[in-house]
Formats: sequence, C-alpha cells, structure tokens
Amino acid sequence: MATQHSTPTIPNLRDKLPKLEPRRRRPAPANPLPLPETPPLPSPPDLSSHTFQVPSRRILSTKDHELFLSSPTYTLILAFVFGLSDAVVDTPISAVKDDECSPAIKSILSILDEAEHLVLETPPDESEESRFGNKVFRTFLDKAKASSPSWHQKLGLTSQDAIAEVETYLNNSFGNRTRIDYGSGHELNFIIWLLCLYQLQIVTRADFKALVLKVFVRYLELMRTIQLTYYLEPAGSHGVWGLDDYQFLPFLFGASQLLHHPFITPLAIHQQLTLEEFGHDYMYLGQVRFVNSTKTVKGLRWHSPMLDDISSAKSWTKIEGGMKRMFVAEVLRKLPVMQHFLFGSLVPAVEGMSTESEAGVADEENEVEGGGVIVEHDGVRHVHNANSWGDCCGIKVPSAVAAAQAAKKHGAGELRRIPFD
Repeated sequence: MATQHSTPTIPNLRDKLPKLEPRRRRPAPANPLPLPETPPLPSPPDLSSHTFQVPSRRILSTKDHELFLSSPTYTLILAFVFGLSDAVVDTPISAVKDDECSPAIKSILSILDEAEHLVLETPPDESEESRFGNKVFRTFLDKAKASSPSWHQKLGLTSQDAIAEVETYLNNSFGNRTRIDYGSGHELNFIIWLLCLYQLQIVTRADFKALVLKVFVRYLELMRTIQLTYYLEPAGSHGVWGLDDYQFLPFLFGASQLLHHPFITPLAIHQQLTLEEFGHDYMYLGQVRFVNSTKTVKGLRWHSPMLDDISSAKSWTKIEGGMKRMFVAEVLRKLPVMQHFLFGSLVPAVEGMSTESEAGVADEENEVEGGGVIVEHDGVRHVHNANSWGDCCGIKVPSAVAAAQAAKKHGAGELRRIPFD
C-alpha cells in the first residue's frame, strides 16, 4: 500500500519580517537660552522735581555688570528695544507716511539731516592713504557737538541741565573720538537717546512705529555715510565670525518686519534681485545689501558666514527669536560692550556701582584703546583693557569699508570670487 506524502506547508513569513516604519527624524537640539519676553514698559517718570545729571560710565567691573543685569534699568532697556521691535511686526518701511509723523518725529529727522550736512561739509583728508579711521572724523564730531544744544532746543528742551544729559547719548552715537571706531555700543547709544526722549515725554508709544521705520532708518543711512566717509574702524569686531562689522539692530527690527511675510523667506538674502527690489522696504534685506557692497569678495558664505548660516532657518520667527536672544547675550550681557554704557538720571545706575573717579579710569570720550574694567587677579585689583574676545590687548581691525573704497579708487571692477566658489 503506497504511503501518501503530505505536501509541505509554506511557512508564513509575514510575521517574521520586521515591520517597515518611516525613519524618525532626530529632534532639533533645544536652544538652552530661553526666548526673552518683552517686559512691560514703565511709564515716564515724574519730572516735577527731577535733577538731571551728565551721563557717565558705571559698569567698570564684573560686579557692576552683575548689578546692572538685575536692575530696573536693564528691564527698561529691554522693554524699550523689544517694544520698538514688536511695533514693526509685518510692517514695511513705506507703510509709515511722512504726513503721518508727529512733530517730534519730524524734528528728530531734521536733526539727522543736519548731521549729514555736517558730514558733507567736512570731507576726509584724502592724503591719508590708510584703511584705518580718518582723523577728520574728529572735526565732524566737534561740529556735531557744537550744534547739539540748538538741535535739542528744536525738540522743546529748554533746561540746560536736561540738554547736557540727553545730548551726551546722541553725541556718542556717531562713534568714538579717540579710537575713530563704531560698533553696536554706539548704535545702542542712539536707542538710549530715543529712550531719554520717551522718558521726557517728547515721544510717546504712538511714535514707536515711526521711531523705527523713519528715525532709525534715517540714522542707519547717516551712519553708512559716516562709515564710508571716514572709514570708521569696527569696534570689537569678530571679523567674518560676527553678524556685522557695525550694526546689530537692523537685523532684529528687520526680522520683525518680515515675521509672517508670504513669500520672502530667510534664503532670499542670497537672491540679488530680491535684495534690490525689497531692500528699501525691509531693514534686514537692506543691511545685507549694504554689507555685500562693502566687501572685496563675492558671496555671503565667504565674508559673512554667520549671516549665511542664519539664512538656513526655516522661518523668520526663528530668526527674530534668535536676534532677541543675541541682543541679550551679545550686547547687554557682554561686558566689553556694556563697559562703555552711560548712566544718567533718566537711565539710572543702581546703588553700589562704581564711578569713573573711584575706578581711576578716563571718561568715555577720552579713554584709550579698549576701555578699562577693574578686575582682581591673585588678590590684586587692576584696570584691565578688555575687548570682545576677552583679551587684554585688542588688535586694531582696518575697515572693510575702507578696503572696498580703496579697490574702487584703483579701478577694481566686479568683486573677486573665491576660487573654491
């Protein structure tokens, strides 16, 4: 009898094969720095029995800096700067019309126009074939300082003590007389000048949009003229590893302007046509266009790798938050920047902070290279000349603006490309 062989069954491999699952993306690393919020802006002080004082440096040690960072003045500055930034969210420059500006805004704009006229009537010394600062810049500062009292009278200030306090910030917003340089600290002086006008109730919250899109934009144009005319050296520059040789706030305010833009993305800074078409309406694009024009090589990745890196962000929201973090970390929390900050009665220091006479350092206008900060080493206190790299002795950095202008004078054509590009 034949044996019947059963047909072998084919094993079901479905349960043995691993399930195909989409690859999970690694989460982006969390930013350890919290996004700084906009504090409420205090109302202007009661000036009925106010005593004005000429501003002076008070952050002259690490202890002074720590006191400042926990003070009401720190919160006041943060509230004012972030309040200005928040006021221009999704707003192009052209949205603010001249006839909509208050009389105070128009007076401030006329002051900046007169300052530019002083630049034009004070040409640089062309015999100085140098890429470092042109010494005629000091003559311009002298003229601006002489005109300053009448400028502030236009704003309605009659008290000489009030003018002496407020004008100090404007006079120090054009650059340093001794070093012939300019940086984010001088830019901050201009903002503090506007803050003083707010404290004096010359400008109000209703003016914030115009303060950014009219006044600050006009100040930027003035400073570009000054930089191109006198070859101001970048103060505390990090070279290509910095955001910009001179300015910071155009990137903060500019990111707010573009926060929810329907088609201009962060990568648009690499598109020359976009920069040309929209640079006049959006500060971020306008500043990138100016940076490109002042370099001797072509390509953001070569002369401004930090801006190049930032352009890879997915949204302007990311960039705006990053700029707020950077303002806190790289301006207000940086001792080499804040050692030059001036405190008066409208933007006051707190009790316990050093004075210039106690520290034995020169005032801001007459200080030598690098500035002075009191440090303690091995139990010995001494004045330390700090720069933004944390070194005692900074190295003078020639102006990239001067290099570009020199190249144009010698007939250079298009920007040279890096051979690896």
